Amino acid sequence: MKHFLLALTSGLLLALGWPTYGFPVLLFVAFIPLLYVVYQIKEHPTLKYKGWRVFGLSYLAFFIWNYITTNWLQYADIFGACFAILVNSLLMALLIVFYQAVAKRTTINKSLCFLITLWICFEKLHLGWEFSWPWLNLGNAFSEHPKWIQWYEFTGAFGGTLWVWLVNVILFKALLTFFKFSDTNILKRAAIQTTALICIPIAISIVRYYTYTPESNTIEAVVLQPNIDPYTEKYNATNEQVADLLQGLAQESITQKTNLLVTPETVLAENYGVDLPSFNRSPEFFKAKTFVYNYPNLNYLLGLQFYEKHTSKANIRPTSNQYNDHLWVDYFNSAALINSNTAPLIYHKSKLVVGVENFPYQSVLKPLIGDAMLNLGGTVAMKSTQEERSAFTLKNTNYKVAPVICYESVYGEYVTGYVRNGANVLAIMTNDAWWGNTQGHKQHLSYARIRAIETRRAIARSANTGISAFISPKGELLQNLAYNAQGSLKANIPVNTNMTFYVTAGDYIARISMFLALGLFFITFFRRARQ
Repeated sequence: MKHFLLALTSGLLLALGWPTYGFPVLLFVAFIPLLYVVYQIKEHPTLKYKGWRVFGLSYLAFFIWNYITTNWLQYADIFGACFAILVNSLLMALLIVFYQAVAKRTTINKSLCFLITLWICFEKLHLGWEFSWPWLNLGNAFSEHPKWIQWYEFTGAFGGTLWVWLVNVILFKALLTFFKFSDTNILKRAAIQTTALICIPIAISIVRYYTYTPESNTIEAVVLQPNIDPYTEKYNATNEQVADLLQGLAQESITQKTNLLVTPETVLAENYGVDLPSFNRSPEFFKAKTFVYNYPNLNYLLGLQFYEKHTSKANIRPTSNQYNDHLWVDYFNSAALINSNTAPLIYHKSKLVVGVENFPYQSVLKPLIGDAMLNLGGTVAMKSTQEERSAFTLKNTNYKVAPVICYESVYGEYVTGYVRNGANVLAIMTNDAWWGNTQGHKQHLSYARIRAIETRRAIARSANTGISAFISPKGELLQNLAYNAQGSLKANIPVNTNMTFYVTAGDYIARISMFLALGLFFITFFRRARQ
């Protein structure tokens, strides 16, 4: 029962430390009860099935964390929510089992170092593999406290993960030593060490927060929030009706000086969307083009779904959807930049939502489950992507905007690709309405504040039902429009040209961790014991 309560405590502390309602300081002690359970099980001389006990108790802790923080997925689809919560809890529990196996064969310092690096490797895996779900990467936990994490411009969110684990490990080791020697000085020294480890980065960050100033140049930007219900309105309204709504909202805020107008993702998605090869001749394009001619500086960043038909096997992609023996269709979740000077510039979303927009590991899973997919909300169809991040040049300026579409904004190093390609401003285009008024859309907005700090780029965020916002390069919410409201926002936002260390170096903490984890693993399992 004691082990059960300790595992339960870890799960609750992790959940209560999570944004947007939690207090992240709790994360600095959240893993200690679970680590102590693992230690006691490992050291018990007669206990049977130790590995299974560790797995079961770890799974309990991580299930509680996953369920409390991401149960909002059920409002899009109950099966998708179950899959995400159960499988992610499983993967996290397996990390602890693997740590226990190493801890039995080496010193406590090496085993804990292995655990830290292994966890970071797991988070990196979640950023790259086809079942990608980095929502609970530990560095995200500080998103509501940008004054604490201005140093993310050097480390990215992995710096936060490392921070959490270092404090937990120091306190856990101190606790074990205290139980062994019953010397209160051990706890005092640990308290001083951890207080310094928590407070010094925060102090440095606060100084950076109040001394950092963005570059002086700005652009005038407007974001739209049409508040279209995706379950009852989005796919029933015509593109013309939606375009009229968008332009009406824009005229509430737009001026002759406005440089950038941003809509949510796939806001034009009537039927199958818009035919990609003939977009330049489409009614949707001409309506937008006519609108921008009235504003000399305007760049209209429009979210829409494209499709492209193929009748020859030679043209199909791995992501093409087959309808019969002679027809394949590619769908794209895309952004198009339209102004009065140039042909439309187009970007296709590349970080896709598992199940809705991509079918992970088709060659393995399709023979087993057929065309069944995890419906996390939206139209279930494979989406095609592009490799490079596009940064669109704004008319009458030397600046570029990054069209970051929805789920892409959760990926730190991925977003830096836009900046390396010249983006001076990030425009996030999203539709978070699938989850209702839950923590889902609040967390998604909150994570965007981390991207602003990492890249030192201002963000113009347009969300269909909210929360639309402007975010400063310091991660401050400058303006926001409430969830389930309709309207527009206007702001002058800075355009930065300098690149942060994190933009240049990317997820170097994760790459170093991979090297260390492999080294510790091989040393533990394959090095000959000394005579």
